[in-house]
Amino acid sequence: MESMGIFVVAVLFLFQNVGDSFCQNVSRPNIVMVMSDAFDGRLSFDPGSTVVHLPYINYLRELGSTFLNAYTNSPICCPSRAAMWSGRFVHLTQSWNNYKCLDANATTWMDLLERNGYRTKTMGKKDYISGSHSLSNRVEAWTRDVPFLLRQEGRPVSELVGDTTTVRIMTEDWKNTDQVAQWIRQTASAPHGPFAIYLGLNLPHPYRTESLGPTAGGSTFRSSPYWLRKVSSELVSIPKWLPVSAMHPVDFYSTFTKNCSGAFTEEEVKSIRTFYYAMCAEADAMLGQVISALKETGQLNNTVLIFTADHGELAMEHRQFYKMSMFEGSSHVPLLIMGPGVLSGLQVDQLVSLVDLYSTVLEIAGISAPGDLSGHSLLPLISKSSDFSKKPHPDWVLSEYHGCNANASTYMLRVGPWKYITYSDGFSIPPQLFNLTLDKDELHNVVREFPDVQAHLDELLRSIVDYPEVSKAVHLYNREAFAAWRGSLGRNYSQVIANLRWHVDWQKDVLANERAIDEWLSDSSTFYGFSDG
Repeated sequence: MESMGIFVVAVLFLFQNVGDSFCQNVSRPNIVMVMSDAFDGRLSFDPGSTVVHLPYINYLRELGSTFLNAYTNSPICCPSRAAMWSGRFVHLTQSWNNYKCLDANATTWMDLLERNGYRTKTMGKKDYISGSHSLSNRVEAWTRDVPFLLRQEGRPVSELVGDTTTVRIMTEDWKNTDQVAQWIRQTASAPHGPFAIYLGLNLPHPYRTESLGPTAGGSTFRSSPYWLRKVSSELVSIPKWLPVSAMHPVDFYSTFTKNCSGAFTEEEVKSIRTFYYAMCAEADAMLGQVISALKETGQLNNTVLIFTADHGELAMEHRQFYKMSMFEGSSHVPLLIMGPGVLSGLQVDQLVSLVDLYSTVLEIAGISAPGDLSGHSLLPLISKSSDFSKKPHPDWVLSEYHGCNANASTYMLRVGPWKYITYSDGFSIPPQLFNLTLDKDELHNVVREFPDVQAHLDELLRSIVDYPEVSKAVHLYNREAFAAWRGSLGRNYSQVIANLRWHVDWQKDVLANERAIDEWLSDSSTFYGFSDG
């Protein structure tokens, strides 16, 4: 009996110190990442987590570490994922929009895991290679500098489907989740070293609005009574909106192009937000399927499990839906890590971003990281072990946006309580400054009240990225890329562009719009203070 007690103590000691083995490369853990699409990071901790029942995210919170201030490096699908897969900032890879991202041969952390003995599996939405997304995504990004407004999205709506027994709504995500679970079971039955899995979910991204045709964007929030029961409807808030006259010009442009400038009732807004939270609950259940497969196969205690998202969802905050904004609903992402050697129940205040995951995954696997990465390993912040890299994490995060639904390149620097947002060259469009401690709703731009703070943050931002030069490069790319695309269409150009999802009266306006584009393409003068030379 005494020997059995000694054995149990020895096993517990080994489990508690398995984190030390990461660096010693004695017993490398499995690595599983589940990345959702458009998941508001504020739902992964209180008070947001009380609005919707997310049992598996809560499971990660209790047994792992939660990052309270995790951000996307670009609030849109492809550029954000490009940053995560490459470990480099958007301006370094020139991932300007959903069409222009990484080259197909770019080296990802999954590539390095495979080269170093991991069995790897990638399922679902990857979405980081150039050339994807629809034609309208390409044109919308390339023409965002053109000085006229086009409604590029469908009006956001909610849609009820099924009944209280309807569980599997996003069938493609469920199919991919099932395949990942099956792969875990098959792989665990014949172990030959560690494995690494990436599962990319499309939920809770809004569904394509089919009534608007094949080029429509995603503006339908769809769920069933089964998932709506997971939402505490009495806690679903109606966001405060600034008057249209008080909106920042870029925010107004986004509101208009997202088809949100019209009137919405409180019931409509609450319904959209409720359905969005229900979609988050369905995504959480898919995470649960992965956890269950790891448990059933005895792999959970030797697996580092990461849950995150490419960006958030505004869900009618700031009179907008979708992402493409630096407001918290769009830019704040969930990031939870659980596994051997990771502290349990820890909430980390440190500012971090998706580029940090590249270095983190490699350090978990005991693989040396390349020297040109933008991010830093997160293990020193969450590990029981003291043997990890002590390279300090910077006290800021950078996010940037260059795509459609915003009429200027946008840069966000978060430092302490401050969020600094600047545009283009830093002068032509007024910047924004929010104190998130005092103004969680981001309704009070205090840039004029705190000029010293703005000056300090702008100087820091320019030391990280020469953002006026980046904006100039994006502007030139937009013009040249659009001109090449239009030239390739020849006589079909008018018909092709008229069939895109832009909500204008093309019979009346197409010629005027073509003239505006022609002027833009031929204009060698400045735009927002820039010249192309």
